[in-house]
Amino acid sequence: MNMAPKTEGERALEVAVSRKHFLRYGLLATAAALGGTRLLAQTPASSASPPKAPDRGPQIESDLVKQFVIAGHSNLDKVKEMLAGQPALINATWDWGGGDFETALGGASHMGRADIARFLLENNARMDLFAAAMLGRLDIIKAAAAAFPNILRVPGPHKIPLIAHAEKGGGDAVAVVEFLRTLAS
Repeated sequence: MNMAPKTEGERALEVAVSRKHFLRYGLLATAAALGGTRLLAQTPASSASPPKAPDRGPQIESDLVKQFVIAGHSNLDKVKEMLAGQPALINATWDWGGGDFETALGGASHMGRADIARFLLENNARMDLFAAAMLGRLDIIKAAAAAFPNILRVPGPHKIPLIAHAEKGGGDAVAVVEFLRTLAS
């Protein structure tokens, strides 16, 4: 082993190697800690283009949406016919104005049409609290009340309250009506 003191050049070389080592491996370790190889693989923001939205096809004709939502209030045969011709209608929403949005399921729910609501749900309509209330789904109503107590006071389509939806459910929704009345008192 050579124990001779290091020359100024040797010390400078060690510092340069150490700095190079730090920059190379220190930055790699930092990158790994902050997101792994993704961080290193990203392109500069100036050359990145925004992600392209998937092609979903054309919008559904608004008159068709309105007819479907209206049919959802009372006409199961029309709902079935329209849905067979245009399956994308299942979750279509009509804007009555003033923030009053409604789906066919929403219409069926405040009209007490469990037959229409069940058909729509069986065909992948999005379950909502108002349909659950009308259909007597106390488990859903209780879970919603436990998670978000204020949700029970949020009005549904046409500003119709949740308890009115439950009352339209008749005998199947008696437990929901009683639960909502207990909460209101």
